[in-house]
Formats: sequence, C-alpha cells, structure tokens
Amino acid sequence: MEDGRQERIIRRAAEGAVRESLEQVVERAVRETLKTMEREAGKKAEQTEKTEIGQEVLLTLETAKKLAGEVERKAKEMGLPVVIAVSDASARPIAVHCMDGAYIASFDIALHKAYTSAGLKMSTAELSRLSAPGQPLYGIQNTNGGKIVIFGGGEVLERNGQTVGALGVSGGTLEQDTALAAYGKEMFGRIS
Repeated sequence: MEDGRQERIIRRAAEGAVRESLEQVVERAVRETLKTMEREAGKKAEQTEKTEIGQEVLLTLETAKKLAGEVERKAKEMGLPVVIAVSDASARPIAVHCMDGAYIASFDIALHKAYTSAGLKMSTAELSRLSAPGQPLYGIQNTNGGKIVIFGGGEVLERNGQTVGALGVSGGTLEQDTALAAYGKEMFGRIS
C-alpha cells in the first residue's frame, strides 16, 4: 500500500511539474510574441510617420534624402553629375538633389521620370518597351502635359509590396541613368 501511495505522490508531483512547466512555456511564448508584436508595431510606426495634420507618410523626407545620398555616392563613383528626384506614391516631389555640374535640363527630366514611375507604377525602362511603335502604349508620352518619360532612369519604390514612391535619375546616358535608378531602387530596399 505504501508503494501505491508513493507512486501516486510521485505521479502527482510529476503532473504538477509538467503543468507548471507548460504554464511557464506558454507564458514565455506569450511574452516573446508580445515583444515581437511591439517591435513590429514600432517599426511600422517609424515607417508610417504622421504629419502634423495626421496624414500617414509612407516615404519620409529623411528617407528620400538618404536615398538621394546613396545614388549620389554611386554617381560619383561613375564620374557622373546627375539630378536625383524622389516622389511620393502620388507623384508629388519629396526631394530633388542636384549634383554640382549636372545639366540644367536634367532637373525636369529627373522629376518627370519620378512622376512617370509613380503615376504608372512601372519603371521608365519598362514603359520604353511598352510605348515603342506598334506597342500598346505607343504615344503615351504625349499625355499628362508632356510629363511622361519613355526612357530609362525612373523606378518605382515599394515597401512590403506597396508603392510608396518613385525615383528619377537624369544626367548620364540612357544606360547610366537606368543603372543608377535600379541601384537606387535596390538601396531603398535596404534603407527603408
């Protein structure tokens, strides 16, 4: 009888330890999940700042400046004075960065490349293919008051699959502008 009682005591103690251990595991998992959720909420809050009137901002001036700085650094490596334009998802300019010695005309071209990419949600290099004679968007450059650019150097900027803005680069050859804009798009993924 003593053995049976000891077994029951041991079994109850073990069940209690298991129950306590499970409670601890669940508690720890809940705490870790809550911490992760708080961190993610903090990141989202940083990414979607509010203006003074409460509007959500998906692409901040600070991020636009960082992006322009990264593109400028790459352009300097290539020996190119360029103009870099960053717009929001509605194609409104956030920042325009003119390197010393950039062509005057590059200002409007860079702005229009950013406008085009934001407005049509595609790179200007892709639009170039789609707007060639015989293609479905042939003649699109004649719309929107002449703001549509159909050659490379404009890229859409996305975060989590959502368009948050666009980048336009002008001042080099078609290939150089296209490469710098693609580089900027890649860098945006790292800095945003």
